[in-house]
Amino acid sequence: MPNRQPSAHTVEKIGGTSISNTAAVLENVLIGGRKGSALYNRIFVLSAYNGMTDRLLEHKRTGKPGVYALFARVRSRSAWVEAVAEAHREMRRINAEIFGNSPERRVADDFVSDRIEGVRGCLLDLQRVCSYGHFKIEEHLNAVREILAAQGEAHSTHNTVLLLRTLGVEAMFVDMTGWRDDTEMSLDARIGKALSAIDLGKQLPIVTGYGQCPGGLMRLYGRGYTEATFARIAVLTGAREAIIHKEFHLSTADPKIVGIERARAIGRTNYDVADQLANLELEAIHWAAAKELRHSNIPLRIKNTFDPDCGGTVITRDYVSDTPRAEIVVGFRGVYALELFDQDMVDVIDYDAEILQTLKAHAVRVVTKTSNANTITHYLAAAPEAIAPAVKALEEKFPTANIATRKVSIVSAIGSALNGQSLTAIAVQALADACIDVLGVQQLMRNVDIIFIVDELRLDDAVRALHSALIEDIRLRLTAQASAARTR
Repeated sequence: MPNRQPSAHTVEKIGGTSISNTAAVLENVLIGGRKGSALYNRIFVLSAYNGMTDRLLEHKRTGKPGVYALFARVRSRSAWVEAVAEAHREMRRINAEIFGNSPERRVADDFVSDRIEGVRGCLLDLQRVCSYGHFKIEEHLNAVREILAAQGEAHSTHNTVLLLRTLGVEAMFVDMTGWRDDTEMSLDARIGKALSAIDLGKQLPIVTGYGQCPGGLMRLYGRGYTEATFARIAVLTGAREAIIHKEFHLSTADPKIVGIERARAIGRTNYDVADQLANLELEAIHWAAAKELRHSNIPLRIKNTFDPDCGGTVITRDYVSDTPRAEIVVGFRGVYALELFDQDMVDVIDYDAEILQTLKAHAVRVVTKTSNANTITHYLAAAPEAIAPAVKALEEKFPTANIATRKVSIVSAIGSALNGQSLTAIAVQALADACIDVLGVQQLMRNVDIIFIVDELRLDDAVRALHSALIEDIRLRLTAQASAARTR
């Protein structure tokens, strides 16, 4: 581990959209007004430039194939080779944008050429070997996905180190991708080895968000692997605080829905709330990263790269609002409600277990579920093409059941203290006033979220209605009460 004073440093992650804006990241995050020793006692973990991992794998949202998808599914050599070339051209374009005609551009171009040509040669050799019947390409696809993913973080990290060194910062390139390294070690061991010789008081480590480890970081954590690396580094080095720099605030609602003038940074919340957000696929922090930080009692601060004067939102293990209130309203589109009705279900203890096994076998994720004596409804996050085979398998397993599906939206009010008895009533009334039919309501005794199921087309309307009633109106009421108390 690096030489440091106990709890003197932070571990900070810079997201893809943020790191793509070089000027803003330098001014607002990496350097700003810092000089001398103020530049150090920080460890930075970097994502790939915006869109680069999509090019190397597949588009995260649309599924448009990148290098990996073309190699794995199409198997057309010309298709994936051209995709490799396109990724290489994009990397060089970024280098030119950052370094212009400076000597560093040549260094940056040589670096990505070595990496991309190395990967290209590796894939060509693998495809050639697997043309023989004794070798199956499917057995190597996980490794292909890992090595491709790693190149995005290697590129952004190497560039950032070059740039910082031109500005007089003692930046250190910490490459954990395992490039041409045949040593197998755990992620913890790789982190320890990579940081062992670094003096945090005098050097600024810039670390790749990808770290090679047994089982594969991508396979273990999906596209949240950079946050898993970031959190593990924070835990192993005993960070004072973990910080994520994003292109947006963790706000009371999506500003695109409620309006930028109405949304506010949350300010403070806890990891229980962060877990609910992750369940609804809101990009706050990956659940595995939150788990690491929560267990080690490390505070997480989420900051907007482009609003450096705002302290952002601090997430801690034990925070609970002293006033019952919602802290954020979020919506989740494209959810499938799968309702299974069976009169023979009553008093069958393991009935739901068999449903869950079937859904898991079809790679369908359950967001939440409700049940009564003879009906179980699962709300599913899955690609449309995965739903029909799952339903067919359930119909075969439960021939006496009636199974129906419907596309819906989930809207959830989330907070560290939703224990006010009137909050649910206020929320239901707000939706009724907006003429929004509530298809389902769910609230647990832990009082951390209230979930409403609404028609898929009414999501934005529902978010606006709940934000207005549960956050804006209550905030105004609390402000008025505080003002009245001060005047007494």
